Amino acid sequence: MSPSRRVTLRRRRLAVASVLLVVLGGVGYVGATALAPVPESAATIVQPAALTQPAAALVWPTFGESAIGAVGFPGVLASSGEQDTVPIASITKMVTALVILDAKPLGAGEDGPAITFTDADVDIYYEVIAENGSVAPVVAGMELTQRQAFEAMLLPSANNYAASLAVWAFGSTDGYLAAAKTWLADNSLSQTSVADTSGISSSSVSTPADLVEIGKLVVGHPALAEIVALPSAVLPVIGTVTNTNKLLGRDGVDGIKTGTTDVAGACLLFSTDFTVGDNTVTLVGVMLGGDTHSELNSAIAALIQSVQPGFHDVVLAEAGTVYGSYRTQWGDVSDIVAARAASALVWSDSPISGSATATDLQLGRAGDDVGELSFTIGTGSPVTVPLELQDSVTDPGPAWRMGHPGELAAG
Repeated sequence: MSPSRRVTLRRRRLAVASVLLVVLGGVGYVGATALAPVPESAATIVQPAALTQPAAALVWPTFGESAIGAVGFPGVLASSGEQDTVPIASITKMVTALVILDAKPLGAGEDGPAITFTDADVDIYYEVIAENGSVAPVVAGMELTQRQAFEAMLLPSANNYAASLAVWAFGSTDGYLAAAKTWLADNSLSQTSVADTSGISSSSVSTPADLVEIGKLVVGHPALAEIVALPSAVLPVIGTVTNTNKLLGRDGVDGIKTGTTDVAGACLLFSTDFTVGDNTVTLVGVMLGGDTHSELNSAIAALIQSVQPGFHDVVLAEAGTVYGSYRTQWGDVSDIVAARAASALVWSDSPISGSATATDLQLGRAGDDVGELSFTIGTGSPVTVPLELQDSVTDPGPAWRMGHPGELAAG
């Protein structure tokens, strides 16, 4: 082969190799851009606006100590007076009832076991009379169900039945008092101390804050809530007993317990239900130190009426409300929206703070979760709402990918 022929073949081989390299490089480039991840798009967030409500304008009495709370709300919502530890008279019987029911459970609608009363219970009856305490009749050999005995204790506020039931459950008054001390500690009622079963002792004391918590426990106990709501009951041997709580049925009042001694004054631990929007509020309150129950009841009725407007059904978020957006480098745009509506029952001017967060996004379909709204109301637990894509964010396609290799590499 001549030298010129060899040169020609070499040039042809180089040309073919060059073409192959170009083709292979192009295929590699297309493949690389087609498979490379697209860049992430950061969310532009619009934070929720601050929500404010008017403060409750409560009508408090000019006497004693008072406090209110509500089931589902921590602690006390509002109070008036010194909030000291004071004698609580027959409200003490609610501690007695709760402690006994902890040892001898009774369900909603249940009668419980039969209790036979003896000469010892008759002796208790006469001892209470000697103390000038409130009583209900008892006869040796009579039988009452557990529920009937509780009705005798709580409706007419019979001190002798409080003592008899405590002995029935714990064997002795001292046994009951030891159990009560443990029960109070277990329920974090550190400002409450009971020296007897009925509250005739001025050493049976509590604070309005603790009494609100005791009231919440009462309304949360199905059997006990049924009993304290009864206006009256007809009992074997005893006859008709009438509830000493004259507020029952007024302003929705459905409990809980009166108390009266010379030291404690007129007292009432009360509960009532009312509706705010789609919510039922179970209010628990206590008022201590009134001169008369007539004065006390008028003050409680005025307080309840002033409390109700203090609860607000607040809309936190509407479904579909925009809280931000994504804008991709290839031109796709999607809003970030609330996945569902959310509202909350808010007391008075409790502060409501909200925040929105969303993750960076590459691709996504409409309806995908991308973040969260979180609302904090006062000191309560946060209320959360998912944030989602309103529209899909799709792949930019080969044309954009091949034209923007630098952006793909950054991704």
